Amino acid sequence: MQELEGTHAGEPHSGGLANRLNWLRAGVLGANDGIISVAAIAVGVAGATPQLGPILTASVAGLVGGAISMALGEYVSVSSQRDSERTLIAKERNELATMPVQELAELTQLYQDKGLSPQTARQVAEELTAKDALAAHLEVELNIDQDDIVSPWRAAYTSAVSFLIGGLLPVLAMIIFPASMRISATFVAVLIALAITGAAGAYLGGSPLLRPTVRVLVGGALALGATFLIGRLLGTTVLA
Repeated sequence: MQELEGTHAGEPHSGGLANRLNWLRAGVLGANDGIISVAAIAVGVAGATPQLGPILTASVAGLVGGAISMALGEYVSVSSQRDSERTLIAKERNELATMPVQELAELTQLYQDKGLSPQTARQVAEELTAKDALAAHLEVELNIDQDDIVSPWRAAYTSAVSFLIGGLLPVLAMIIFPASMRISATFVAVLIALAITGAAGAYLGGSPLLRPTVRVLVGGALALGATFLIGRLLGTTVLA
């Protein structure tokens, strides 16, 4: 269900962009997963029994457990990315200290590869090296900003909160609507919410809105349909 890929070291970072993109990505994915996961649990239990108590118990348990799981997953994932970026920065700093001539030549060549003439590339490389050699190499070679390293804590917090917010939607739908409309109303509310998160994810990813939105809607509908069917089958065979 995740329509966005993580912010990698190979993507451009500037002015806190990496952290903002990571924060937005975690928020959208957390809300999307919260909607689908909790709705699937709620609809599955509702397919087995019309009693609101078991539905709410299972849904709230899924809501809390899912939020913790999302936060942990984001923390581990973003921590790995942060550690990789820090390792690359340390490696580049060591190379600049031990091989300054080779590093200057490498920077010059990189600017030549971008289309500058050898003379201009050399001048640019020398001026940037004099100002901040490490920043120049990180930007051109790795597209890393040493002042914009992603925060695993922020990603974890955002993911958990957005999962809780997204997961509250199906819970509220189950509470608000009467038993006769409970499942169908939850289906409709969830699909509308998924359309919004799918479009938001596509927008943040810079892709056309339609295809990612449709993928999220189809995946969500399949998840709800499958869990409802399982609940109905178990409710009429095992629980009867």
